[in-house]
Amino acid sequence: MRIKIEHRLGIQAPPEAIWALVADIDGWARWNPLYPKAEGAIRIGSPLTLELALPGRKPQTIRPVVVDWVPNEQILWRLSMLGGLLKSTRYLEIEQLTETGCIFSNGELFEGLAGPTVARRMGPAIRAGFAAMGEAVKARVEAAWRPPERPPT
Repeated sequence: MRIKIEHRLGIQAPPEAIWALVADIDGWARWNPLYPKAEGAIRIGSPLTLELALPGRKPQTIRPVVVDWVPNEQILWRLSMLGGLLKSTRYLEIEQLTETGCIFSNGELFEGLAGPTVARRMGPAIRAGFAAMGEAVKARVEAAWRPPERPPT
């Protein structure tokens, strides 16, 4: 059984502006409330070292591995814990709707014998953490990106 937890929101900026922020893993400490410490590179097979700070929970260090990425579209990483009883795939996705409008999704698929139990037990904290990260991406990107000015008609 697989359980999905996701947060989605609209961002008024092109995908390149969102990508520039989320692809800079080492820069996450400056803005990301969910991962206040982060190191790593976006390369398939590359390990990341992330401090996961879910609301109401003690921060913990996790070490997922990047399994896929597409510039301006998505980053995926996998994590296995509890001796493989908990497996998850975490994703950050940018869906372009218009030239300057996107949907930013960040979510996780929980699998393995303990996956559904962990997802149900920690679901509210995970949802709140994803929402905080999404809102931080939106605020940071929209504050930094300005649409080009149109010439007077």
